[in-house]
Amino acid sequence: MSRDICIHAWPCTYYLEPERRWVAGQLSLTLVSLRFMTDSTGEILVSFPLSNIVEIKKEASHFIFSSITILEKGQAKHWFSSLQPSRNVVFSIIEHFWRELLLSQPGAVADVSGPRTRGKELTGLMAGSQKRLEDTARVLHHQGQQLDSVMRGLDKMESDLEVADRLLTELESPAWWPFSSKLWKTPPETKPREGVSVTSCEAFGKERILIKIPAIISHRTESHVKPGRLTVLVSGLEIHDSSSLLMHRFEREDVDDIKVHSPYEISIRQRFIGKPDVAYRLISAKMPEVIPILEVQFSKKMELLEDALVLRSTRTSSPAEKSCSVWHAASGLMGRTLHREPPIVDQEGTALHLQTSLPALSEADTQELTQILRRMKGLALEAESELERQDEALDGVAAAVDRATLTIDKHNRRMKRLT
Repeated sequence: MSRDICIHAWPCTYYLEPERRWVAGQLSLTLVSLRFMTDSTGEILVSFPLSNIVEIKKEASHFIFSSITILEKGQAKHWFSSLQPSRNVVFSIIEHFWRELLLSQPGAVADVSGPRTRGKELTGLMAGSQKRLEDTARVLHHQGQQLDSVMRGLDKMESDLEVADRLLTELESPAWWPFSSKLWKTPPETKPREGVSVTSCEAFGKERILIKIPAIISHRTESHVKPGRLTVLVSGLEIHDSSSLLMHRFEREDVDDIKVHSPYEISIRQRFIGKPDVAYRLISAKMPEVIPILEVQFSKKMELLEDALVLRSTRTSSPAEKSCSVWHAASGLMGRTLHREPPIVDQEGTALHLQTSLPALSEADTQELTQILRRMKGLALEAESELERQDEALDGVAAAVDRATLTIDKHNRRMKRLT
């Protein structure tokens, strides 16, 4: 994903030191930089990377106007005032992305401007694919647990229907029939299916955390924000404040819609009848890691808005095609690195060195890629077996539902004859 995507923009004024005047314009934030563009001429007066920021403070200009000051490394102090919707909103969002950039992995800031080798790019791509596969496997496992719970419920329903059948048979028998007491039997206990543990199935995975990210949270109005945390669970979503106090919990079935405003901003809403809806808006530098997980859990409730269509363009091909292309690319690159294929020679005997702009894979990158591919292969095989098991479980659920429907209809006809 491009790092030049505008995350947010705010109308404000910038103090032009040489001319000693305030200039109206727009302050724009990207993942790695901050810039100010004037409204009158469209000229970019200030543009600097977030990694050069030394300090961000809330101050007052001339003891009246509330402002934000940004101290750049080796440069003068930048003053921004008349910020809309409010100074606190702009300050919280800029500070969040600046902090996340500084707390990112070592060398992330340097990698913004410096070129990356082919091995590092491929390793990062494969590591991201492995993480997505692990998250999908967790959701798939929880789905299997839900199917097991449905099967247990259907087994209990069949047992209750057997009890109802005995009661109806006794009611239908004449009063002088001496063997009616034999119809009362203790129903057999429903045994869970082989390989399924009831306690472990209910306890395991219900509150499992899929991902947890820091975020800037606004509730109902965008003029009041606070730092907090978004936690994606298998069973729902939780929003905490900076003190780890629970602000709201969305159960998975209670979420009505999730709107993706940009790759770094989403809104979650739960509708109510007769009272206001519960809606939260969240901005985070790590939101691109959460959106694919939310698409798996809330596929029918996700809505990508215009500014978030870049996510759809980056995932135009199917996951199977992507994994296949990544697998072949990694295998081909490792094969050429390990076997040291000779360069291609044309008809005149001149060697054609293809793609020499990027260095070849190192031995360490090759070993790391091999380990990642082995783990991904194991995850894929486990997912395949789990899908086969769930297909069989769905067939069993369909058959059990059909049996229960026929039995209930038969019992209803018998009860009508009794009345």
